[in-house]
Amino acid sequence: MDRKSKNLLQGTLDLLILRALRDEDRHGWGIQQRINQIGADDLLLNQGSLYPALVRLGTQGCLETQWRVTENGRRAKYYRLTEVGRKQLEAETEQWRRYSSVINLILETI
Repeated sequence: MDRKSKNLLQGTLDLLILRALRDEDRHGWGIQQRINQIGADDLLLNQGSLYPALVRLGTQGCLETQWRVTENGRRAKYYRLTEVGRKQLEAETEQWRRYSSVINLILETI
């Protein structure tokens, strides 16, 4: 991933993580795989970015964790959105939509 893609990711990482957890609990690797699967080659999330963000979101009260056994029999920490996290997801989604609308308008106008 080039430098510009990394900067974009850093600015949207919380939104992507919260969205990946909206419908189901996931462990860290599952969050990473889901984002990478949808992002294809244009947006790749690595563990070095993911885990500090998970800790930060947990500290902010957006996530809660629980140790569980995965489908392949290993123990993993699963992350779940809290009510605070759901509200944060709504706020960040709205902010992203406003931001991307303005960027699109500028690109079409200039």
